[in-house]
Amino acid sequence: MWIFDSYYKGCVELWGRENGLIKASAISLPSFYMHLKDPHAHREMIEALEDLYRVEECSFRTIFGAFQGYRVFAGRKVAEKIEIQTRYSAELYNVDVRQDQRYMAEHDIFPCGGRDESRFSPDFEVPINGMEVEVSGDPSRPGDFSCIQVLNGKKRRLEGSERTVVSDFLELIKSYNPDLILLPYADTWVPLMVRKARRYGLDPTISRSGWFKPMASKSYWSYGKVNHKDGALIPEGRVLIDTAKSFVYQESGLKGVLMASRLSGLSPNLASRFTPGTLISSYEVFEALRRGVAVPFRKRDAESARTISELRRCDKGGMMFQPEPGVYEKVHQIDFTSLYPSIIVKYNLSPETLEHPKIDGFLSTVLSSLLNLRIETKRLKKANPEYKGIDSVLKWMLVTCFGYTGYRNAKFGQIQVHERITAISRELLMQIKELAENMNFTVLHGIVDCLWVMGEPISKYKEAVEQETGILTEVDTFDWIAFLPMCDGSGSYNRYFGRQDTGEMKIRGVAARKGDTPVYVERMQTELFAVLAGARSREELSMVKPNALEVRAKYMRELEDADINVRELAIHRRVGRLSYSRRCAEASAVQSYEEQGLNPAPGMKIGYVVKDAGRWEVETEEMASEFDAAYYRKLLEKAWEEVAFVFKPAGK
Repeated sequence: MWIFDSYYKGCVELWGRENGLIKASAISLPSFYMHLKDPHAHREMIEALEDLYRVEECSFRTIFGAFQGYRVFAGRKVAEKIEIQTRYSAELYNVDVRQDQRYMAEHDIFPCGGRDESRFSPDFEVPINGMEVEVSGDPSRPGDFSCIQVLNGKKRRLEGSERTVVSDFLELIKSYNPDLILLPYADTWVPLMVRKARRYGLDPTISRSGWFKPMASKSYWSYGKVNHKDGALIPEGRVLIDTAKSFVYQESGLKGVLMASRLSGLSPNLASRFTPGTLISSYEVFEALRRGVAVPFRKRDAESARTISELRRCDKGGMMFQPEPGVYEKVHQIDFTSLYPSIIVKYNLSPETLEHPKIDGFLSTVLSSLLNLRIETKRLKKANPEYKGIDSVLKWMLVTCFGYTGYRNAKFGQIQVHERITAISRELLMQIKELAENMNFTVLHGIVDCLWVMGEPISKYKEAVEQETGILTEVDTFDWIAFLPMCDGSGSYNRYFGRQDTGEMKIRGVAARKGDTPVYVERMQTELFAVLAGARSREELSMVKPNALEVRAKYMRELEDADINVRELAIHRRVGRLSYSRRCAEASAVQSYEEQGLNPAPGMKIGYVVKDAGRWEVETEEMASEFDAAYYRKLLEKAWEEVAFVFKPAGK
């Protein structure tokens, strides 16, 4: 059975396709493992558990070896009471794993694939039927449903009164009965539609059973900033993907979502809504369950207190070489392929191997399959763009696998592993830098996993790097590249752009790449880069300067004449908090949202247009009608200065 939906509702429910639609149910009792260092000290608690629940003495495996203990057939609430009763001395495992994920792992099946195929194959059939839907209206201010467009072989437009539109749409879903619905802002529109359907006495057929699993909205910290996750209603027996809000879908498309589901053991509904970090963590949990390895409930090997001298000896960061600002010709960028995961695999890094390096580490073993698949899809996508989505989701999962080794709550992470990875990466970058200099290459810049060099032949250097490090690399060649300066005149580590020998521009760290740059400013800079793409050398760059100045003048003129769409000047930023101690644009934007009855939450992205920069008066993106021309002229000028750096004479 090709499973496309799974969940636990008293029993494991699986929906799939096999000569038609199938719904299967399986009994799977929640249970967890318990290890007590001194069972006799907790004899009364064990006897009480035996009176209330099924309890079995057993041996179970962890990544650190076999433990003697008990299997308790109960849920999380009981486990939490055990923690309190034992003053958190009890070591508990498999408490918070998903029951449907656990069932599939134990029965050697997985979502979005057949039993006889490999989860790690990039070539798989998708036997489900789908429907694309678009709801007219502003999702930030959802009102009545007046128009819904459905693409189901042919485009259909549903219009009329709200009751008619909702009724026709739900009836269309019932008659066509799709397994998959692709809908921008689905997590905004669907809860509203379900409420409206029930108000009108209609059957909410978006779910095949009428039951929905709610996901609560929440604000959370990640990598030092606040993020916000919207709530959702997950339908039963159908895949619903919010194509506008799903990071995984936007980065990798449907095939990427399905591959993430295959690897993690999660339904596509969840795989499309989770972050790459959650996906890699779920993948590790699924692999552990498949291998009969117990998953710890609470992390017990997080970073402990260390002295300043110990911290100084630790190696927590990646290596970077600071470039000299300037424009350089005939430059090669050599990148390690998935450097950090490659280090984990090559050096057999895992919490249990730090003291026992001879054993096969859990992390290195499970990431090896993922890394091999990434190497394969990276090769395949060069000839066939259909593999780009799968390659993209693998890239993001592997990128986050390193961060999770140092995450305090990671099930299979440890800070010492994290530090060892970065230490090795620094050694490797120094190693290939010295190798380049010994081969008479000039090193211009380096960031963690890549190096920019000048010299020939690059193929010989690439071969030497791979032979010496044992890690695959890729090379991009630039006709010219500009490393931009920082405010103090020294070279910036992460702001550069250049023309590759393919004719395409590669840009990093400039206005056009920043999420809070207004569309109008971004468009000007993008046009400027298109002009620069016509220059193959530094000499030709000076020849295209008049064309670049024309682009700048056009945008400045349109801004002065107010001949633009004001919404294109909107600045989009995530708000870190809702109260501010000083006047600023974000504080005014939050106030404007609240005055309009909208309730921003920490981590939520909001859009606003600056009306008066002197007093920090702003208007929300949807209501904006005026703008501070002087303020936006400065943004245009700043974006122009980034590009105009290439026109400055050498040495200035």
